[in-house]
Amino acid sequence: MSRYWSPVVHNLVPYVPGEQPKNNHLVKMNTNENPYGPSPKVLEAIRAKVDDGLRLYPDPQAEQLKQAIANYHQIDTSQIFVGNGSDEVLAHIFHALFQHNEPLLFPDITYSFYPVYCKLYQIDYQTIPLADDFSLHIADYHQANSGIIFPNPNAPTGRLLSLSEIDKLLQFNTESVVVIDEAYIDFGGDSAISLVNQYPNLLVIQTLSKSRSLAGIRVGFAIGNPELIDALDRVKDSFNSYPLGQLAIAGGVAAFEDKLYFEKTRQAIIESREAVIAELIKLEFEVIPSAANFIFTRHLQHEAADIAAGLREKNIIIRHFKQTRIEQYLRITIGTTEENNCLLAA
Repeated sequence: MSRYWSPVVHNLVPYVPGEQPKNNHLVKMNTNENPYGPSPKVLEAIRAKVDDGLRLYPDPQAEQLKQAIANYHQIDTSQIFVGNGSDEVLAHIFHALFQHNEPLLFPDITYSFYPVYCKLYQIDYQTIPLADDFSLHIADYHQANSGIIFPNPNAPTGRLLSLSEIDKLLQFNTESVVVIDEAYIDFGGDSAISLVNQYPNLLVIQTLSKSRSLAGIRVGFAIGNPELIDALDRVKDSFNSYPLGQLAIAGGVAAFEDKLYFEKTRQAIIESREAVIAELIKLEFEVIPSAANFIFTRHLQHEAADIAAGLREKNIIIRHFKQTRIEQYLRITIGTTEENNCLLAA
C-alpha cells in the first residue's frame, strides 16, 4: 500500500484472469478461448489495414462495425455500443447505469468481475444464491434493486436460462436496467437481443472473443434502447474516445460478414462438447448441463485440486475455482478433437 494512493484503491481486490502460460507446449483449456483460429476473411481484412493509414485515429464511433452488427442482428445502429472487449463495455455499464440507492443484484456464483466493478465504482450489491443444481430462479430477483445482471449461459457453470424466463423477469422488473451478459450464447441458447425492442430497460452484451475466435483483438458490444446506449457513450467519451483501433474494427466487420465460418466452427464446438460430456460421464464425472464452450464438472471420488494438479503435470491446464460451493468443480474449455482426446486420456 502507498500513501499516494486514492482511498478507493486500498479496498480493491482486482480480478484475476485465467493463466496465460508462456509454455506453448501446454494443452490450454482454462480460459474458454476458441480452439479454432479466426475466419481467413478476418485475417485478410486485418492485413489489408496494415498500411500508412495507421498514423490516423480510428473512427471514434466505429460506425462500420456498428453497421455490420446491425445488419447481422436486424436492428438499428442507434441501439449498439461497442468497446474494447466486453469487459470494458461492462465497466461502462456499471458506471453509467448501476450507481443508484438500491443494491445491484447478481448470482452468488457468476462472473467474478462483477463484484470487482462494484468495489471500483462503490456500488452496493447483493448476491442471490443459485439453486443446489446451479440453476437461476428469476423469482429470487423480485425485490428492490438498482439493476440486475447475470451471464447467460452463466459462467462458470454453463447453465442456460430460457428466453421465456428472461421475458418473465423483464415483465416484473421494469424500474431498473436488466443486463444479460451473453459471452457464450452462440454455443447453445437463444439471444435476448430479440427482446430489446419490447423492453426499454434491457441491455444485452456480447463479445467477439469466444464464438468468433477474436479474443486477441478485444471487441465487445451492447445492444439496447438508444437511451441506454447514450448513457454508455457519455461515459465512454469521458474516458476514452477511441476504444477500438482500425485493425479491431476491420476484423470485427469481417467476422460478422463470414457467417459460414462462424456456423461451421460453432457447430464443431457444440458437437465436441457433447462428446466430451459423454466420455466424462463414463469416467464417473458429474457434469452440469452446459450451453457454453466449456463444461463444469466434478468427480465424486477425487478432489478437484488433485485432478487439476495431475493434469498440469501432464501439460494440460484447466480452471479450478477455490470458491465456496464450487471448490470441488473444474471448468474445462472445449478444445479441438485432438486436445479433447488428450484430456480424456489423461
